[in-house]
Amino acid sequence: MAKYEQLQEYLRDNQSTWLVTGVAGFIGSNLLERLLILNQRVVGLDNFDTGHQHNIDQAIEDANKGTGKDLSNNFKFIEGDIRDINNCKQACNGVDYVLHQAALGSVPRSIEDPINTNRANIDGFLNMLVASKNANVKRFVYAASSSTYGDHPDLPKVEDKIGSPLSPYAVTKVVNELYANVFAKTYGFKTIGLRYFNIFGKRQDPNGAYAAVIPKWVVAILNKDDVYINGDGETSRDFCYIDNTVQINLLAATTDNDEATDQVYNVALNDRTSLNKLYQMIEERLIQRTEGLEKKKPFYKDFRTGDVRHSQANIDKAQALLGYQPKYTISKGMDEAVDWYIKSILK
Repeated sequence: MAKYEQLQEYLRDNQSTWLVTGVAGFIGSNLLERLLILNQRVVGLDNFDTGHQHNIDQAIEDANKGTGKDLSNNFKFIEGDIRDINNCKQACNGVDYVLHQAALGSVPRSIEDPINTNRANIDGFLNMLVASKNANVKRFVYAASSSTYGDHPDLPKVEDKIGSPLSPYAVTKVVNELYANVFAKTYGFKTIGLRYFNIFGKRQDPNGAYAAVIPKWVVAILNKDDVYINGDGETSRDFCYIDNTVQINLLAATTDNDEATDQVYNVALNDRTSLNKLYQMIEERLIQRTEGLEKKKPFYKDFRTGDVRHSQANIDKAQALLGYQPKYTISKGMDEAVDWYIKSILK
């Protein structure tokens, strides 16, 4: 039996309390859903800056449907801000594990507003580190980023080789890793950072100026709007379905391998998909599932400032030290994601 299957069996019979920051967001709400299904107690912290109440509601509803139980009593929500140390202290009280997802994401947002990005991603991160350490939580797992690799040319990306950051957002994520390492050396508080590559799946917001490419294109195609691709479309990314991301968060939080702590890990598939191929995959699935849709060529525009040309992750370290085994290829994940968007958007 794979490590993750063993862990899920264990968690169903052994209840702990988990704090998920950014619980109203895309990744946070998926963590909430899975933890509730596994009979865990969850405290959620969010300020609704980029997250939504409907993500929380859907996560609880989906968990209830998945188990046939009413699990809402296992969830406690705190509307608060990680930039406020008192909110962080309150949220960490009595918690066993912290999954810190709250941040201001998006490279373009950070270029337009570096000050608020810094406040949320560095000040907020430090607040959460201090509050978690002082609350003696068992493990602090945080969302790191593939943007940390910056201008380093090697592919696939290996955790110990990073370049210079290419955006204010990337700077904040490098600083997170530096702080985490210093807290291990100075206080013996060992954390685990997860360098997310391009995570996609249900509840990823298609709206707003900083929407990720997959939900944005899905909605545009369904609405028969034009789709714009940055550059020539040959830019490539290592797209990773949300269920793989949930898996590694739970494995990281509960690992009893001391060598696996005070580390960062790539979260991806060790695969590369160009934006042209991605567009084709999305369009094909939507046409198969939706009446009245026809093929339509995308438009191309300038490359985006701060973007790297290609991205692909080596995942050997996560497989060896955490037992990470991604179950979803991009194709399988895209099937599920497209089905979810059609159901959500066309209902």
